[in-house]
Amino acid sequence: MTKQTILVTGATGTTGSRVLTLLRTRGARVRVASRVGEPRFDWLDRTTWDSALDGVKTVYLVPLDGQLLTRPFVERAVERGIERVVLLSGRGVDVPGYSGEANVAGATHMDGESAVRDSGVAWTILRPAWFAQNFSEGVFLDAVLAGELRLPAGDGAVSFVDADDIAAVAVAALTEDGHDGQTYELSGPRALTIAQAVAEISEATGRDIRYVPLSPAAFAAELTGQGLAAAEVEDYAEAVSPIRRGMDSHLSDGVQRALGRQPRDFTDYVKACAGAWRD
Repeated sequence: MTKQTILVTGATGTTGSRVLTLLRTRGARVRVASRVGEPRFDWLDRTTWDSALDGVKTVYLVPLDGQLLTRPFVERAVERGIERVVLLSGRGVDVPGYSGEANVAGATHMDGESAVRDSGVAWTILRPAWFAQNFSEGVFLDAVLAGELRLPAGDGAVSFVDADDIAAVAVAALTEDGHDGQTYELSGPRALTIAQAVAEISEATGRDIRYVPLSPAAFAAELTGQGLAAAEVEDYAEAVSPIRRGMDSHLSDGVQRALGRQPRDFTDYVKACAGAWRD
């Protein structure tokens, strides 16, 4: 285990919080990049970047979606002596037509990947599928608790990946040899439709939960009717559209390549997280 300081961005998020926990468990020296931490780090305030990077050699980099800030941050990090970057990207970055023009995360990830590859330092890129934890702590949670998940996903399947597996791959790349120059496509071991996923949650919790497929137009009308901004709704619909178009069902081998084991199955995730859906 390296005793060099590792900077963790997105440390309160789904993957960053897990990366932080794993690193601390292993005795790593960690700095949390946070707007309320010390030193303070704010993506939108470049005057905070240097203090966060001071003395740091390795970075777990979670980009700020919708902003093209990864490149200038990486360039500054290299100037400050960074030697290794592990970047959280997304599935489909290199697939033509995967994300529409409205999806702000797509441009962020494309430019971010290019930035780390051009950086001249050691890099590893993680491209996860949809997080299983979207059901238990993310964007789907409120709908699951309400008993009805309404999405324009049709009957498309998703090879949901457990965020614990993403974090384990990230920590391996941050602290071990053999991961430099690797792009790890991360997924679970099988694909499920949204209906199958909520059915597993229903079975594990005894809750009545159902999936209601919507057309993109009906989905947009519902969310704008609830007061969400049209641009935000469009971006959400674009993010879901690859599921409907059958582009998220394939399995990837990144967990196996990085960790030498199989990824955690969705059923095991549901059993472990069942408390998130119980009253």
